[in-house]
Formats: sequence, structure tokens, C-alpha cells
Amino acid sequence: MHHNWVIIFIIYIFLLDPASGFTFRWPWSNNSSSSSSSSTATSSDLGTASASATNTAHVVTEDGVTTTLNPYSPYNTSCPDGSLIREASGISEEEQEYLENRHEITNQNLINFFNNRANLTDFDAESFINDYSHQHNITIGLAFSGGGYRAMLNGAGQLLALDDRYNASDIYGIGGLLQSSTYLVGLSGGNWLVGSVVLNDWISVNDILDGSIEIWNLDNSIFNPAGINVFETLSYYYGIQDAIAAKLSAGFDTSITDIWGRALSNQFFPGTFGGENITFSSIQNLSSFQNHEMPFPIVVANGRTPGTMIINENSTVFEISPFELGSWDPSLNSFVDLQFIGTEMVNGIPNTTNCIVNFDNAGFVMGTSSSLFNQALLRLGGTSLNSAIKAVLNSILGVVSYNKDDIAAYEPNPFYGVEHAGSEAIVSNRTLFLVDGGEDQQNVPFYPLIQQSRSVDVIFGFDNSADTELNWPNGTSIMMTYLRQFSAQGKGTPFPPVPDVQTFLDQNLGETPVFFGCDANNLTALINYHDNKAINETDIPLVVLLSNNRIVTNSNFSTYKMSYSEDEIFQAIENGYEVASQLNVTDDWPACVGCAIIRRQQERLGIEQSDQCKQCFDQFCWTGGFAEAAQPNVNLTVFDLAGTTSTSKPKSSSLSTSTSSSSSSSSSHTSTKHNDASSTQIGQYVSVWGIILACIALI
Repeated sequence: MHHNWVIIFIIYIFLLDPASGFTFRWPWSNNSSSSSSSSTATSSDLGTASASATNTAHVVTEDGVTTTLNPYSPYNTSCPDGSLIREASGISEEEQEYLENRHEITNQNLINFFNNRANLTDFDAESFINDYSHQHNITIGLAFSGGGYRAMLNGAGQLLALDDRYNASDIYGIGGLLQSSTYLVGLSGGNWLVGSVVLNDWISVNDILDGSIEIWNLDNSIFNPAGINVFETLSYYYGIQDAIAAKLSAGFDTSITDIWGRALSNQFFPGTFGGENITFSSIQNLSSFQNHEMPFPIVVANGRTPGTMIINENSTVFEISPFELGSWDPSLNSFVDLQFIGTEMVNGIPNTTNCIVNFDNAGFVMGTSSSLFNQALLRLGGTSLNSAIKAVLNSILGVVSYNKDDIAAYEPNPFYGVEHAGSEAIVSNRTLFLVDGGEDQQNVPFYPLIQQSRSVDVIFGFDNSADTELNWPNGTSIMMTYLRQFSAQGKGTPFPPVPDVQTFLDQNLGETPVFFGCDANNLTALINYHDNKAINETDIPLVVLLSNNRIVTNSNFSTYKMSYSEDEIFQAIENGYEVASQLNVTDDWPACVGCAIIRRQQERLGIEQSDQCKQCFDQFCWTGGFAEAAQPNVNLTVFDLAGTTSTSKPKSSSLSTSTSSSSSSSSSHTSTKHNDASSTQIGQYVSVWGIILACIALI
């Protein structure tokens, strides 16, 4: 036995291959670096209620007894006065206050963007923004799709192209759009991106790429994070097991999402223990949030009871912000204070004078939005791995309360007994079950941005889904959001008409930016259908869709690819950058982005578009009407659609700058779910982990 450990020690000393960072450089940027002033997260930044990226235990004193708790464990605190639940009749007071302060910043940033990057002709940016701000502040929402690391990395490139803290984006991209945006929404892999930059105190993507903050080490699989360093890998899993056990010991159910969330945290937060005590509500305490430097961040998940299936029309879409967890859907129609979601309550009133905090662990929240990957953990034990590996897996999975489902267990259910919810199934269950936000096929998280109380003018949706056999988007996500408005759950959330999947593919709409809802005058039928006299056509946002497609290289990696080399990371980020910047060839694209941003406000004010903007809309607008759009299961002719349906054939769009000619990068007309992957694929990504742990177990 002694000799075996000596051998391991020798392997550790001589074969250890520590992960090395890399610096991201664009060929045309002359090695320019980010001018970002963002900083990495620290304990003081993240405040007292949650947060540091180090393994700082909670010290709790109750009845004169001091107890040291695992950083992951929820713990008691005093309750605030009043109910912790509110009806979803509008945005919260806290969000409203944030937006009022944020708009002061975005208005100035919009003026700078229009003057310095968009270069709009016949347009007085300062007058247009300031003279009408008392009536309406232009509100921009950014939505990043799910799709695992592919979505995170492609989305990172897209976000970088929007960020004026990266010097090159002011010249070649659309830098300043990020700083002009009010909302930033992520789902699953897109949420990994949003969570990474937000929870580390609003860092730039370039801060990650140039090594200013050491996260996103993807060289090794998330299941084998230390590679050949077996001691570190074992410590990693012991740490996860200790965290799960601590939550159980505190009296809370756990699920595979707890394991998955802890694993994600090790990749998205610096430090040995990867944000074990960082909570999502601690975003409130970040200096960049308190200074309103960042867009208001939102995470999307779905509600689902174990053993049931989600379809688009019956799903309950949940959102998580720094302030709240809840849903606008009539099935719930409620929001709860996020800090206290671990508190046992009835209709929002705590059962005792003590409330629970630290339940909303940031990794757990990000794991909730991507719980689809729970199945990767489950499938590992069903592969042809050594029996010793299966024993290790069983010991880890054996400590969780729910180990058979792709669910996140929120127990106790914070919405238990809520009176204004429409679904008895949600409010009568002692546990709230949430799952991956893309399970209802709305893989681009438009839904929070089409809530009328948020008054969003334009949404930029970044679709990095893998709908086709070759892992490219095919328009399913945006179609599902359009169709959902015609269901009981979605009524009241108007969304402009979009094509069905076949039309999307036939017209090559995935190979170019596409504007939907370009003319508000053509949307009257939606106002009639939703029967909301408080809104009009200009309250329906214009939607700009940018789909992952080959611009400079293939970026259609499998959703279940669990490790990326430096070259592959660069490949995905570079292509994502070019998707958003449209190859930086001319000034036309930044100008067209500007035209999309101002369109709804122009329509409200009766201001005619400039010739420059008319040319942009001729190039990028989808001209199909309701007749050419995906068809819902309702009779739309009742709402006078005949008068608003386009009689012209929808315009076929294509990229003028770059098209894909290789079969490996072209879209397939065979639609597949974005979450398809075989257990064989999963097994090959984690085989290194299996070999290492098997060797240890056999010693």
C-alpha cells in the first residue's frame, strides 16, 4: 500500500499538467487590450449576506450558541415585516427604482452610441433622447439562448462585440450597445455567460480572456476538472459532497442540481472553492449593481413536477432576478423575495419569526436554468466505465433527495398557499420543482422582455441553439415564443409574427440578422387579440434575431461537449463576435442597429424614417405577415387579420458577406431538440475522469 502512494506521488510531481491561461487577440486589433474598468469579485464587493469566492464559513449565533456552518448551508436570520410574496401586477418597486437610475445612464450611452458608432444621418441623437425621455425612455433587452458551452462561448463573442470596454468593438463591432441596454437575460448556457460576468462584479468577457480573472478553465471536462491531478479532483468531489450533506443536515431537500450547480461554480467563480457561499441575491450588494452600471440581469427556468412533461402552451415560465423569483403566468402570478426563498411560509407569511437565507446559491440558480445537464451525471453510471467508478458515482448521487430527475428542488415551496395563483398544483405542493429554461423549446429567453410592464422597445435575441442535426439554430425558439401568446398562459404578451421552421430554413434566415415587427401599424390584430386597452401597437417590441452560423469558422459544437481546447474556445468566441458585428465590413450594420433601436419611439412620435433607415429595413426586415407566419391553434380571422396580412411573399434573406459552403456548417432541414445527445457522447467526454478515479479506487 505504501508503495502505491509513492507511485501516485511521483505521478503527481512529474506528470501534473497545471492549466494555463491564454490571451485572446484579434488579428486586426493590433493586440489592443480591454479598457474595462471592471474588477473581480471579492468578499467585500459581494456583501455580508452572501458572498465571496473563497470558502468562508457562516458563523451563526442563536440563543447564545455559536455555530460554524458550511458556506453552502442555508441558515436562520430575522424576518422582515409583512408578506414576502407579491402579486405579479407589474415590476417590483426595487426593479422600478433600478430602471429609473439605469435609464439616466443608458440615455447618455445611447447618445454616444448614435453619435460615435451608429453614425445615423439626419438624426439629432441628443434631442431625440433627451426631449422625449419624460414620456418614454428607450429600453433595450438582450437575450442569450441556451445550448451548453457552445451557447456560452458563442454568446461571449456576441457580448464582446457589444461592449465598448473592449477597444476593438468601438471600431469593428457595435461597442456601446451593451452599455445602452436596460435588461440582460440568460437561459441555460446563456445564463452561464450572464452569471459569469454579472456575479463577478460586471467584468468584461475580455477580462476573462486576457487572464485578469481566472475562470472558464475548460481544458478538462467539468467532471474531471483537474485532469491528471487526482488529488485535486478528489478534493473537488469531497467538497461537493460536504456541501450537499451540509444542506441536508440543515433540513433541506437536495437534488442533482445541487451537485451540478456546485460543479458549475468551480468554473465560473475564482478561488479554490468556487463561490460556495455566493448567492444570486448578493448581486444587490455589488458595486456595479449599486452604481447601475450593468443591465438588469434575469435568469429563466421552467416549472415542472417530476414525472410530467412540458409543452410550450402549459409551461410555467419562471424568472429569477437579484430581487425576486416568480412567474408572470396566470398559473402562478406571483413573485417572492429571493433572499428568503428557503423560508417556510403560507401565502407569503413566514411560519415563524425566523427566516432562511443563503438558499439562493448562485451556482444552484445557474444550475436550475441548465438542469438538463443533470442527465449527464445520471448517464455516467450507465456507461461502460469501471465498476469502481460507478461506486463513486453512486456514493455522490446517494446523498441527494431527488436523484432520478432533471429537476431542481426548492423546498419548502415559497409559493405554498398563495391565493392569487391559478394552478392549485403549484401552490399545494410542499416543494417547488424547476427545470432547464429551454425545456419548453423557448430556448431564447424572450419571455421576460415581452412583459408589458417592462416597456421594452427592441430585443436583440442571440440564438445559439442546436436545433438541426448539424447543431445550428432553425428558428424553433422564436417561433415557440410567438405561438405561446395564443395560449391561456401566454395571453397578454404580444410578440410580432415570425415564420415556421420550414420557412425559416427555406429563406436562410439563420444566415443573416433578421428584424421582426418592423412596422407597428401591421400589428393591430395582436392588440385586438390580447384585448388589453392599456397598450397599443408601439408597445410591442421590435425583435432583432441573430443566429449562430458560420461566418469565419464552424462554431456548431455539440451541446453536450464538456471540454474545450484553447483553439476551440477562440473559434467559438471569434465566430460569435463576427455574428454580432457582421464581419465589421462597413458602417451599414451599426447604423441599422441604431435604426432598429429608435424605430418604436419614432412611430410613437410620428417621425418618418430616414432614407438610411429605410434601406436598412429593406435589407433586414422579414416582410411576411400573419398569413405567412407560423400558425397557432386559434382562429385569428376573428381579430380582423385579413386587413393586416401581407400579400407579398416574404423576402428571402442571405448574407452578402459570407455564406457557408461546407456540408459541416450548413443548416439541416431535419429539426431536432436542442438537448439531444447519446450516452455514448457523454461517456467519451468524461472517460478521462473515469480512468483516473478507477485507478485510485483499485489501489
